[in-house]
Amino acid sequence: MRKSPQTDEYWLRFRRAFPAAPADYRLLWFGDADVALATKLAILVERGPKRATTALLRDFETGIEPVFPKPGDLWLVVDGDGMPRFVVRTTQVDITAFGKVDGQFAWDEGEGDRTLPDWREGHMRYFTRQATAQGFEFGDATQVVLERFTVIWPPDVADPL
Repeated sequence: MRKSPQTDEYWLRFRRAFPAAPADYRLLWFGDADVALATKLAILVERGPKRATTALLRDFETGIEPVFPKPGDLWLVVDGDGMPRFVVRTTQVDITAFGKVDGQFAWDEGEGDRTLPDWREGHMRYFTRQATAQGFEFGDATQVVLERFTVIWPPDVADPL
């Protein structure tokens, strides 16, 4: 996903509300190249239940994901069409084996029925598809990055302080 005039303008409006925000920004697109999935996940954040996301540690090590998240990072989230939706701030980042992700994280990720079995099944499918396409093996020992965040802008979707 690339920056666009729409994301540039959105970030400028955000900076007027948050003058301490950096001039440059990074985009966050949830999911893979599936446009419908990216939009669906953005809507789950916008409407409230999704406050976490999972990525493969391998993606950061290989450069597929260019920036490893850290608490305090700001991200401009775009939907499947690349349109800006909101700004989030990373609040927590952990690395663990896929098989050790707990029910609280599954709940915080806000997808499906929010249970650990449902989270595992959906993410197993997603990461196995990615592993097959990239030629590696995915399983319970695969290291994943668990990122929690809060929505900070715009005010009508921002989390309470």
